[in-house]
Amino acid sequence: MKRPMHLLDTRAAACFLALSMASAGAWSQSPASVVQAPPAPQSTAQNQAHQFTLSNGMTLIVRPDRRAPTVAHMLWVRVGSIDEVDGTSGVAHVLEHMLFKGTPDLKPGEFSRRIAALGGRENAFTSRDATAYHQQVPAAKLEEVMRLEADRFARNQWDDEEFRREIEVIKEERRQRTEESPRARMFEAMNAMVFQASPYRRPIIGWMSDLDAMTPEDVRQFYQRWYAPANAAVVIAGDVDVQQVRALAERHFGVIPARAVPPRKPREEPPQVGPRRMEFRAAAEQAVVALAFKAPSWTGGTDAASQDALALTVLSAVLDGYSGARLDRSLVQGGGMGGKRIADSAGASFGLYGRGPQVFTLVAVPARGVTADAAAAALKAEVARIAREGISEAELRRVKTQWTAGEVYKLDSVFNQARELGSYWINGMDVDTGERLMAQLKAVTAAQVQSVAQRYFSDEQLNTAVLVPDPSRRAATSPAGATPRPALTRH
Repeated sequence: MKRPMHLLDTRAAACFLALSMASAGAWSQSPASVVQAPPAPQSTAQNQAHQFTLSNGMTLIVRPDRRAPTVAHMLWVRVGSIDEVDGTSGVAHVLEHMLFKGTPDLKPGEFSRRIAALGGRENAFTSRDATAYHQQVPAAKLEEVMRLEADRFARNQWDDEEFRREIEVIKEERRQRTEESPRARMFEAMNAMVFQASPYRRPIIGWMSDLDAMTPEDVRQFYQRWYAPANAAVVIAGDVDVQQVRALAERHFGVIPARAVPPRKPREEPPQVGPRRMEFRAAAEQAVVALAFKAPSWTGGTDAASQDALALTVLSAVLDGYSGARLDRSLVQGGGMGGKRIADSAGASFGLYGRGPQVFTLVAVPARGVTADAAAAALKAEVARIAREGISEAELRRVKTQWTAGEVYKLDSVFNQARELGSYWINGMDVDTGERLMAQLKAVTAAQVQSVAQRYFSDEQLNTAVLVPDPSRRAATSPAGATPRPALTRH
């Protein structure tokens, strides 16, 4: 299918990919051998992001970048799977598909054809927190893109038969990406165990039973409820003049009638009061063990919880931020206690921020002859070692240097700039959040990392999921002459 991103949770900004994609060297490397990042560019008035509110309440964010005659245009809507209710899970993602199916002036698929004719690329994605539509085109074609996007935001329409065809494509997407993957189904089930009250417990693509029962009116009502100007932001980065873009936004987006955004009721996750464990049996080749611990979000401030979230981000990078990081060195390479190879792969991740609660996750694929419980114990032991001994200044310097480098390199992409700004807006943060985030992350100390390792990983807060290989559950081979499955095509 055209849009490989929409099932990804995008609540962490693109800059944090640097923490999980860092390169070379063991965590014990000496400070002198740490590669230095290029100097961060100095902020100037010419490349600062600007934020405006249009006459109908819609937000406009513009960041000029005149290094190439191209522009990234994104429309962010503050609605994702977190805003769904039981019985209609997946409707935010279904609506994302349907926005490509026409307006009173555009036939199904014509939006994409027109963007291609302009020499552009376009895509869309749905996450837990947001839905976003994006295009990258020559700068001279920006107004036409804005006109097209405003039209489908305000006047999306399609007939019931178009919906019936598309829902089958979405169901096939779920089959291929979730139901045919034992690991994906295990993590989906784990997510439903970790969260109870939070809407994050539901999969972004939706439960199959909900997709089976979904109606065209379910999708239309969701569109009418949430696609209001005050619930959306247009984010533009590239070779543009700020005031000209503001005038174009008022012309095309500002004329959309204003509507009130429905109030959102709090759905806070209750405290966890003891460990939870599940076994997911499937026809898998290898076992997988995952450990999840609830953790605080970074809200953009300097409060204690936000500072802990930053330290957890560094902890995740120390464990799994580069080749030879602690989990790889100890579990995969066999450099831990006893010198035994524990896992074929191991990793750590942390969401950092979002509209709902965050989770710190440790995952391992046990090596041959190693039990899931032994792999889980090894994962916990690495965190316990940091809680006991702390981390070195070399490790701390390494992850900060790689994060800084990522901040510099991401500027090469106007799309990454627009996506980062949109992510901040979705979470109620300002356009200067990236600079504040970098400054706060650079200020994290080794003592803070050790402190969060001591406080957030108790068995009382532990959620364990184990994928158990079970050959008896292998699905029967599809019979010859079975009905062909729908192709996962572009919109």
